[in-house]
Amino acid sequence: MYKYLSNLLIFIISINGSADFIKLSPEDTLTIPLPLPYNEKIVTSVQLNAFINDSIAKELQPVIIFGGNWCPDCRILEGTLQIQAIKEFLQEHYQIMHIDIGRYDRNMELMNHLNIESKKGVPRVVILNLKKEVLNSSTSSEWTSARERKQQEIFNYFQEYVIKN
Repeated sequence: MYKYLSNLLIFIISINGSADFIKLSPEDTLTIPLPLPYNEKIVTSVQLNAFINDSIAKELQPVIIFGGNWCPDCRILEGTLQIQAIKEFLQEHYQIMHIDIGRYDRNMELMNHLNIESKKGVPRVVILNLKKEVLNSSTSSEWTSARERKQQEIFNYFQEYVIKN
């Protein structure tokens, strides 16, 4: 059903020539306590590749979010992604993997594996297309200031990178 509605929306957009992003309602707000999405586990490049391949097999874009539970921006970003309207959108288009970077001493080499610069500052959001190409390499680190962003701005970012069929 969601695929049908998504295709209908894309058809309408193509007729009109442009479209606005989906807007959040006033009820779409962060809930407290904020989530703790990172599990302190080591992730191998084999596991990361398996996640990417699994996502693509499901026709979902892989998203990898590097961060740590100690980071308020990581938790705010994740809390925003858990807002129901955003969560439903993400589930329709993306599959997300959280990778714990510890205190910049865990899983950092996986950034290089994805061909993005391995540097401090989290969360780092990496969005791939179905050809395993990173779509947002120039903006992957812009969410290090997630606490200063509005939920709609974060949602718009993910809407911008979704692959339209």
